[in-house]
Amino acid sequence: MVALGGIRGGLALLAILLMSCTVKITAQIRVEPPHWWVGMHDTSLQLMLYGEGLAGYTPHLDVPGVTLEAWHPGASPNYLFLDLTIAPGTAAGNLPLRLEKDGASPVSVSYLLKDREFRPDDFRGFDSSDVVYLITPDRFANGDPNNDVVPGMREDRLDREDDYGRHGGDIRGIINNLEYIREMGFTAIWPSPLLTNDMPEASYHGYAITDFYQVDPRFGTLEEYRELARECRRHGIKLIMDQVANHCGAYHWWMQDLPFEDWIHFQREWQQGDPITVTNHRRTVNQDLYASKADRERMDQGWFVPSMPDLNQGNPFLARYLIQNSVWWVETLGLGGIRQDTYPYPDKYFLADWARALMEAYPEFNIVGEEWSYNPLLVGYWQDGSPNREGYRSYLRSTMDFPLQRALVAALVNPEAWDSGLIELYEALANDFHYTRPLDVMLFGDNHDMDRLFTQVGESETLAEMAMAFILTAPRTPQVYYGTEVLMQNSAKPGDHGLIRTEFPGGWPDAAKNAFTGRGLSRAERNMQQSVMRLLAFRKTSTALHRGQTVHFAPEEGIYLMARQHEGETVVLILNKNKGPVSLHLERFSELGLAGRHLREVLSGEVLEWSESLSLDRRGAYVLATAE
Repeated sequence: MVALGGIRGGLALLAILLMSCTVKITAQIRVEPPHWWVGMHDTSLQLMLYGEGLAGYTPHLDVPGVTLEAWHPGASPNYLFLDLTIAPGTAAGNLPLRLEKDGASPVSVSYLLKDREFRPDDFRGFDSSDVVYLITPDRFANGDPNNDVVPGMREDRLDREDDYGRHGGDIRGIINNLEYIREMGFTAIWPSPLLTNDMPEASYHGYAITDFYQVDPRFGTLEEYRELARECRRHGIKLIMDQVANHCGAYHWWMQDLPFEDWIHFQREWQQGDPITVTNHRRTVNQDLYASKADRERMDQGWFVPSMPDLNQGNPFLARYLIQNSVWWVETLGLGGIRQDTYPYPDKYFLADWARALMEAYPEFNIVGEEWSYNPLLVGYWQDGSPNREGYRSYLRSTMDFPLQRALVAALVNPEAWDSGLIELYEALANDFHYTRPLDVMLFGDNHDMDRLFTQVGESETLAEMAMAFILTAPRTPQVYYGTEVLMQNSAKPGDHGLIRTEFPGGWPDAAKNAFTGRGLSRAERNMQQSVMRLLAFRKTSTALHRGQTVHFAPEEGIYLMARQHEGETVVLILNKNKGPVSLHLERFSELGLAGRHLREVLSGEVLEWSESLSLDRRGAYVLATAE
């Protein structure tokens, strides 16, 4: 979810482009998807053809194994949609499509069907054994200065002094630093969208997509994106793609010539230049028994912001387009997951069809949906299997845990009292009874849309480390925002998205610090980085943290204890908010079965015996693991 300033008017006339070397044509025609594959789970395929007057043409195809089932002209005279069936066993190769029209020369289109590069069981999604590293590519590392400015694009300048300008980070920058990511211990990366955002300003974040099949040339090329995927696999890292089904950018190529009269919501207002109706952001209408029709319609149909047209997934051609686009990227990159932006905003029945299509094609895949709500009832609603009155099934495995994130920060910064402090974390985790699979819920300390964790905890090194210790030991799938491991902050301008997405230290040659190498880091920054690295190294082999049972104890006297247990392994997290040394009596925790056992403290390496009490000589986090 992002905010983008309003941009209207002045759309340039669209030149009909030849978009892919895999589509051989004898007329100026755009074909999407640019190519497809044989042997797919779904044997049907719908092609969208765009070119002058194509709606009046009749298509012909005579190829063994491929059937042209139907064709549909768009409301615009320039669109033609073709429905194909590709039978199992069909050979890869070019499909010779012939388009004919009385009084006009025939048009030939050679469409490529490829052999699949990956087997269905190669698509294994991220899960609770992974730790996801979230990256804002424009601000992570500039690996190729030659693509910083691309002539002909609307935002054709680099301005690193502008929080909302482009800074030049790119795909090559991520590839160059995968070794750092691997050495830190992250097992999956989630870059924010890398597709073209050809907008006049402030679209460095990637969420105002203007071409769903093109990599933004300021980030690199499609081959570089595929190289990133290959290098991720080589490093044992899963690649998660950030996708946006709710909206596009106002300068998307189809906006000056929309296929149908209902392709976007409030289409007539847009075409007439009238003020655009913006969504009310009342996401509860998806579950609210008493929601008014007016509230539902404005939530579903209103634009996220005036520069992001709201896509109408109720149009069956657009719905099919979006589903196929997701499948195309999974196959093209060999993805390890999808993160779907603004999950409650599109039509929820479309979302169910979308997620079902992906999960049926790739049963071991995973998708996480963004529901920015602090109410666990709303977050849990979207997880597949969640009971509800209407019998809605989402097919979505993972949701994002904004409720527990907020409770964690509150627990650390609020004073200890009957109803504040660590009790807020204890009671928030107790809400897990509502989730069908708590381990699949994604927990984080911060992300690209909220203040940095270090800022949220008042720039306390100790509290930041305590937060990370909980995130990496809780019964969740953890996500860490780039730079959190070196205490990046935005305290000068809280809430400022541009500063939240600031440059990673060392991502540019002129940086005063380099977190990739450790050069110039302060003691606190280096300590935090080492602390996170130790926790990640331990977590990578801890089955108790991957899938263990959880038990926690109500906090007392400023101390909270949570344990994870699996097949003889026990991991204990202690969060101690006391500023002076304290003695923790252990009789209360006897059900853990640790009496007489030796445990290693992960952060310090110290080995101790679980006996009558533990001496906690400092405020902070203690992660104890049963020693062999």
